[in-house]
Amino acid sequence: MPGVRRDRPAATDGRAGLLVRAADGDFGELTQQAVWAVQKHNGLERDAVVGPITRAALDAGSVPAPVGGSGSRVEVHLAAQLLLVVRGGRTRRVLSTSTGSGEYYWLDGRRYRATTPTGSWRVYSTWSQGWQSGPLGPMWRPMYYDGGFAVHGSSSIPPWPASHGCSRLSTRAMDMLWSTGYLQLGTRVGVVDA
Repeated sequence: MPGVRRDRPAATDGRAGLLVRAADGDFGELTQQAVWAVQKHNGLERDAVVGPITRAALDAGSVPAPVGGSGSRVEVHLAAQLLLVVRGGRTRRVLSTSTGSGEYYWLDGRRYRATTPTGSWRVYSTWSQGWQSGPLGPMWRPMYYDGGFAVHGSSSIPPWPASHGCSRLSTRAMDMLWSTGYLQLGTRVGVVDA
C-alpha cells in the first residue's frame, strides 16, 4: 500500500507515523490498524478499505496535532479513538486505540460504567512479562497511569470505543511502545476529548 510501508522507520516518517511492517502482500492486523488510524483522523468511514478517499487522505500525509503543548508524552484522543506519541510537542506516532464503551458492567457485585476519564497522569506501574490476568480480562504488557486504568495490548481493538475504560492497542503496538521507550515509568499520559 503506497505510503504505508515500513515498521521502524515510520517513527520519523513525516507522512503519518503509522506502525506497519514492510509490504508483504498480506493485509494483516498492523495494516488494518494503520488504515483505521488514517480513517479516524480524517473523519472517514472506518471500514479498513484503502479506496480512493482513504488513499487520498493517506497521500495527503496529515498527522493529528497534539493538544497538550510542548514536551513529550502520550495522548489518548477519545473522540478520534487515536493514541499519539508526542515528542518535543510534535506527533511522532499515530496508533488506533479503543477506549471506554460507555456501557455498564458488573465487577465484584457493583455496577460501573465503562468510561475513560480525561486528565493528565504519569505511568506509575508496568507489567512487562506478557499477558497480565485481571478481573476484566487479560491485558498485554499494561502500563498503568490512573488507578486501574492503563494503556495495554489486546487481541480486540475495534475502530470504536469497546473497552472497560483502558486504552487498548494491538499487542505489536504495545511491544513497540515498550521497545522504543515511548511509554515507560514516569511518562506523561494525557487523555483528552479530542
